[in-house]
Amino acid sequence: MVAAMSLSSAMAGVLDPQTLFETYDTFRMMDVSGPKMNHAELLRHIETLKQAFHGELAVEIAGYSSEGRSINLLTLGRGAKKIFLWSQMHGDEPTATMALMDVLTYLSKNRTSPEVQSILKETTLLFLPMLNPDGAERFQRWSVHGIDINRDARRLQTSEARTLKAVRDRFNPQFGFNLHDQDSHVPVGNTSKAAAIALLAPAYDEAKSDNAVRVRAKKVAAVVASVLSRFVEGYVARYDDTFEPRAFGDNIQSWGTSTVLIESGGWKDDPEKQFLRKLNAVVLLSVFSSIANDAYERANIASYEELPENGKRIYDLVITGIKLVGPDSLAPITVDIGLVQRSVRDKSGVLHLVSRVSEIGDLSFSSAIERLDGSGESLPLENVKLEKAINLDELIARLKKK
Repeated sequence: MVAAMSLSSAMAGVLDPQTLFETYDTFRMMDVSGPKMNHAELLRHIETLKQAFHGELAVEIAGYSSEGRSINLLTLGRGAKKIFLWSQMHGDEPTATMALMDVLTYLSKNRTSPEVQSILKETTLLFLPMLNPDGAERFQRWSVHGIDINRDARRLQTSEARTLKAVRDRFNPQFGFNLHDQDSHVPVGNTSKAAAIALLAPAYDEAKSDNAVRVRAKKVAAVVASVLSRFVEGYVARYDDTFEPRAFGDNIQSWGTSTVLIESGGWKDDPEKQFLRKLNAVVLLSVFSSIANDAYERANIASYEELPENGKRIYDLVITGIKLVGPDSLAPITVDIGLVQRSVRDKSGVLHLVSRVSEIGDLSFSSAIERLDGSGESLPLENVKLEKAINLDELIARLKKK
């Protein structure tokens, strides 16, 4: 276990993460449809929240996407400590957008409690949910022009990138949260555990130097890591901090906002990342409270710095010892097959999990969530193609009975 700050001391007088975790269903925005949430649905939820706050939540259009969809800034609180959060810069990474709806629902339902009153008095919360609504509409990573908005911090060619920078420059927040989803097949270090969450206090230069801004970000990341250790210990990783001069996280850090990247990865039997959505909501509310009370300043940076880094990709399933049978001109060979699951949207907009062949060959040193011995089983070569969707349900069921 990494060195951790004492939660009892660092979290004294603030929102209790355990209580938030146990009562999550009381503030989860129930009518959020899940990963397929689009811009129109988001606007409905924002209107619901605006009414729930009775005038305390300010909503304005901060900019427009390339196709003319509004990018909305939600502002709450009156404190000097400004906390800026943006989500779904990549249109197919909706976990944090859902969590932000939950966070705001909690704050609206509990706005008279001492803990929430402290947050609203000491901080100003700035939310930019669904920065890339055009991408969300298509459930794709990029902008409508095919640009990765997170690599447009320098040239600012996309209207979405210009909006993000304009909001940051206008408010000059002390704290920033860059909210993403990462590949659910990335493990924690050299383990076979898929990283539920990966954290990063981005570098602001190639030397990965520390200054007051980045140290403050590391302290906030340490709070996040300590909260997560209560619920998913051993499943939290540290994202690669190689400096990326085009990325927003690195640049916003250099512009003076202490920024933490939160990447929602994978969790067993959670294809739509609803458990990870819950973790995001619990973490963000806990951190708001920690910042409001300056408890984060007592955090042990080692809780963040000693996290294992993201490792090499793992498979959902590896089937070993399968005999691939081709046409008569080819001799059969024995291989391992690595499968990953992907969310795919059908023509009606419904998401389905599809298994695809990711690698064929010797996978004896590869990590997998599950391994099955396929010795004695044969498959036609024509049915096992790289990146081809494959239905192995019958085979897998048979192997599990062995």
